[in-house]
Amino acid sequence: MNTGRSSEEEDCPFCQIANNQTDTEILESDDELLCFRDVKPGAVHHFLVISRIHIDNCKCLKQNHIALVERMEKMGRSALEKVCDLKDIRLGFHIPPFSSVPHLHLHALAPASQMAFKSQLRYGPQSHWFITVSPARIILLFCGLHEELSCSFFSLN
Repeated sequence: MNTGRSSEEEDCPFCQIANNQTDTEILESDDELLCFRDVKPGAVHHFLVISRIHIDNCKCLKQNHIALVERMEKMGRSALEKVCDLKDIRLGFHIPPFSSVPHLHLHALAPASQMAFKSQLRYGPQSHWFITVSPARIILLFCGLHEELSCSFFSLN
């Protein structure tokens, strides 16, 4: 783990949240991740799961990040499970440059079927900028290995 902090990380709002420099209510946390409410919710329940270490976005993920993405998914599901039925959720990442904050963050939204039209465009199955969470799929997609696999494996919804 890199112990030095760049000015970019110091200015990152999610790094500030991870370092307890804001009054953001943390819903769940552990040594590696934390979960909090999105300030601009796209659904009745909209949480973000971030890593405590700064990773710019999903395009920066490497194969050794598979376990991290799996833990992010697990925390997102755990937070949603406390407030809703897990049968109607969306979990995923925005593909840059469509990320609002340059720090890897998983969106956990529910109920997905009740999202407004604008939210459906941003987080719904028809969005070309939102990739649903499947750790192996995300890692392979951004490591350039997707060309070796079938297109159906990589639908971006």
